Amino acid sequence: MAVNIDEYLLNALKEDITGEDVSTNAVMPEPRQGQVELICKEDGIVAGLEVFHRVFTLLDEHVTFETKLSDGDEIKAGQLMGVLRGDIRVLLSGERTALNYLQRMSGIATFTNSLVKELEGSSTQLLDTRKTTPNMRPFEKYAVTVGGGKNHRYNLSDGVMLKDNHIGAAGGVREAVYAARAYAPFVRKIEVETENLAMVNDALEAGADIIMLDNMSDEMMKEAVKIIGSRALTECSGNVTKERLKKIKEIGVDFVSSGALTHSAPILDISLKNLKPTE
Repeated sequence: MAVNIDEYLLNALKEDITGEDVSTNAVMPEPRQGQVELICKEDGIVAGLEVFHRVFTLLDEHVTFETKLSDGDEIKAGQLMGVLRGDIRVLLSGERTALNYLQRMSGIATFTNSLVKELEGSSTQLLDTRKTTPNMRPFEKYAVTVGGGKNHRYNLSDGVMLKDNHIGAAGGVREAVYAARAYAPFVRKIEVETENLAMVNDALEAGADIIMLDNMSDEMMKEAVKIIGSRALTECSGNVTKERLKKIKEIGVDFVSSGALTHSAPILDISLKNLKPTE
């Protein structure tokens, strides 16, 4: 991953272990080597294997994880995904935190992949948004890419996106685009959110690079794409469902963004089972 994730993982471990793992220390007061199996309980796309393993090695660098899988692989219900080996106390204490990451990331990758498949045969690209779980953004956005989606801007420093409240603060679409063009370096693209055809025309005349068609009906969006032509890139946003993607694909927008990729994807059910001592 492109960022140092250790600080995120350590904070998650501190959240789960504020003093000691009372249950584990009660049944396993002394170190003892063991192993436990990672088992998938439903079909999906795996994401976060390195994150899963790293949680344990932050507790004990000697923990090993044997797997033949890579992020992006398809997994099936009942499949043995790998075997974790190390101090049983560490395997027990790190279990929930490690699984939280793996289940969440794999769920996002699986859900994203199901939507990407609906866009096959077109040039429309599926994007995520900044609607991520606090302190989970690098993991969730990575999982989107594993599922075949693309990342929109990572944070507010990445690019100019003028949404309804920016437009309101500036006094209109044109005023907002002009202000952004004067302020932002020329290498940054300017995206502006529009809700009707009048706003689309204002964004075009002001020279926006990307025009977001927000919560438009299929008919209005089709007309907007026709008006814009090749003068700007187009992005569909709002009310993006799996069922609607076929129609969006036919309309021919360049991008379709969905906050649901990260805020509504269900986890993929994965468990650690069959723990046993090896010495």
